[in-house]
Amino acid sequence: MKHIDIKKLLTDAESYVDTSVTVCGWVRNARNSKSVSFIELNDGTCLNNIQLVIDKNEVEVNKNAFNVGAALKAVGSFVRSERNGYEIQIQTIEVLGNCPSDFPLQKKRHTIEFLRTIPHLRVRTRYFEALFAVRDQLSYAVHDYFHKNGYKYVHTPIITGSDCEGAGEMFRVTTQPWDAKAGNGSAYLDEESYFKDDFFGTKAGLTVSAQLEGEMAAMGLGRIYTFGPTFRAEHSNTTRHAAEFWQVEPEVCFADIDDIIEIGEDFIKSIIRDVMEHCPDEIQFFNQWVDKGLIEKLNLVLESDFGRMTYTEAVEILQKSGKEFQYPVEWGCDLQTEHEKYLTEEYLKKPVFVVDYPADIKAFYMKQNPDGKTVAATDLLVPGIGEIIGCSEREADMEKLVAAMEKRGMPLEEYQAYLDTRKYGSVPHSGFGLGFDRMLMYVTGVSNIRDTLLFPRTVGNLF
Repeated sequence: MKHIDIKKLLTDAESYVDTSVTVCGWVRNARNSKSVSFIELNDGTCLNNIQLVIDKNEVEVNKNAFNVGAALKAVGSFVRSERNGYEIQIQTIEVLGNCPSDFPLQKKRHTIEFLRTIPHLRVRTRYFEALFAVRDQLSYAVHDYFHKNGYKYVHTPIITGSDCEGAGEMFRVTTQPWDAKAGNGSAYLDEESYFKDDFFGTKAGLTVSAQLEGEMAAMGLGRIYTFGPTFRAEHSNTTRHAAEFWQVEPEVCFADIDDIIEIGEDFIKSIIRDVMEHCPDEIQFFNQWVDKGLIEKLNLVLESDFGRMTYTEAVEILQKSGKEFQYPVEWGCDLQTEHEKYLTEEYLKKPVFVVDYPADIKAFYMKQNPDGKTVAATDLLVPGIGEIIGCSEREADMEKLVAAMEKRGMPLEEYQAYLDTRKYGSVPHSGFGLGFDRMLMYVTGVSNIRDTLLFPRTVGNLF
């Protein structure tokens, strides 16, 4: 079925003027009059529709071609139009797929909440066409940045036995039936014997982070990144949490905390700049209909140096703010979204790296600072979202790493491969994790993570 994409047709319009073209797409709108009819057709390649003009005295058209949602193949002459810029004067129309009147996306305004109930159809709206165009470009920008800077893209396991020490609750992976019994017909008496009969012979789950495997890869490849799905079985029914989401996790050998902060800022600015350059229509759409200050906010990120403060300084600022926070602020507490928003939206009015967090609220693998209380860890906080990057220098000293693991009661035998990276030629190294879907929220102004995913998986919801 040879046809031209509507995006290409409109981008290279002058080269097609007064020629016969074939387009395919779905009917967005149709208007009928006595002698002339009009159809707005969209094929998903861009936000703009192409108008089909049908002279009823010259062309016979199946009445189903005017149904909103119907799929058409149209052939006609591509001409200039004073009202629309360009349009197609139709010669023939073929209905590829009829669409009955109960199609839920008729020409009227639909709420985002309603569209969330029909994720399989919402991609035919301008809102989600724009969003997934930006998601596509943002994905490309991530890969482009790392490839240009000498990183190797590695694929880490989806099924794993490691929970990356407290990164989140794991989804179990098992071939055992829900009511599995031991061979003698009685229930299993202990967990060990139960998992011994499972597929892997041990407990397994879906990955909550690729970091540990990424560190192991970096210890031979030098500079790597992962970009893949991540799963967390947390009962967090918020606008910022999903049970299945995508995460970007680079690991860099011979890099300390200052190096990875510099890389993180350069990376964020690079992917924002890429999206603004290649998706101007989509960003303008979101600026107009979703977040009135979006373009100004993104330009501010590109033009400003990110702030930097210690965790201790952040706590002091919050305590002196005069604000009544829902969660009281004291040294040793984990910063909440309301704290992060105050620092970025009211105090600094720009992104900020908060560094040197208390060791007790961070993971075992983070480099211990000389003060004995904090670790070389940082979160990048951005206006409107809060934390968008979690970052740290990793502990390279085997003895300190083992001590941190033992303090947390971790079974060292389950992390032997990870510990080997410190035993055999350990080097200073650092990395970060970026929640890709939250980054997409940031560059579009979309306020709910459910709207950044094609089929969002959240607690109590498996479409």
